Amino acid sequence: MQDLLIAGLIQQANTPDVGLNKNKLIENIRICASQGARLVVLPELHNSLYFCQTENTRVFDWAETIPGPSTELFGSLAEELGVVLVLSLFEKRASGLYHNTAVVIEKDGTIAGKYRKMHIPDDPAYYEKFYFTPGDLGFRPISTSVGKLGVLVCWDQWYPEAARLMALAGADLLIYPTAIGWESSDSIEEKKRQQDAWVTAQRGHAIYNGLPLVAVNRVGHESDPSGQTQGIQFWGGSFASGPQGEILSQASSEKEENLIVAINPERSEDVRRWWPFLRDRRIDAYGDLTRRFIDPI
Repeated sequence: MQDLLIAGLIQQANTPDVGLNKNKLIENIRICASQGARLVVLPELHNSLYFCQTENTRVFDWAETIPGPSTELFGSLAEELGVVLVLSLFEKRASGLYHNTAVVIEKDGTIAGKYRKMHIPDDPAYYEKFYFTPGDLGFRPISTSVGKLGVLVCWDQWYPEAARLMALAGADLLIYPTAIGWESSDSIEEKKRQQDAWVTAQRGHAIYNGLPLVAVNRVGHESDPSGQTQGIQFWGGSFASGPQGEILSQASSEKEENLIVAINPERSEDVRRWWPFLRDRRIDAYGDLTRRFIDPI
């Protein structure tokens, strides 16, 4: 029988002070480790405010190489605590070439692997195409001491193809570092629809792939530096689900929290025997999925 995987999910509100944000993350990682977590997941772009509300070329100065300062800092912490960490960094690959990159740090402090965000949004207050080049590493799980981690990032969570390809490549767990929230002019009803859709979509990924899933969002209000909007209220709601979409634990929408979740790796084997979706896939009939759209004849 496999041991339960104890995971820590850090739902944090950030400030303009990067050093303060990092120190708070370090404190929360220590808290999670002290409570038995062997895997700790941080939210998307966790070192800073969510800077994509505006387009500003000076922000590129915030990017860093991988390996670099953050992988060194958090790598040392991972080695000290004996935990696997999932980071989310603004990567400088070369001059004029930047990515939104998740980095997995093994418990010995080394870099186990990285994933570059594949789906890049370009919406009001989420101007990510200005900053990030789409990923080029594909959908490959990262092997660690706690299993093969299918790490995806935020906007990737709306694409069933991404989760499926991670599952087909052998992922044991789907992980989504996230920065998503409400625009202040949305109605209460619309806000509820958006957050419900976010949770439902990811629970669906867990169900149709027979895998547990972890989604970690930031929380709190971040103002728009341009003053053209009222900023973003990040809705928190970080959660973990089992392979049938069952909610194992979920944070609130209002406050910073560390969730400690016990994930049973053996349930995926049982669920996939009961619901053999991979067995019944019609791979001979899915060729059109590689097309942008199928025009009517």
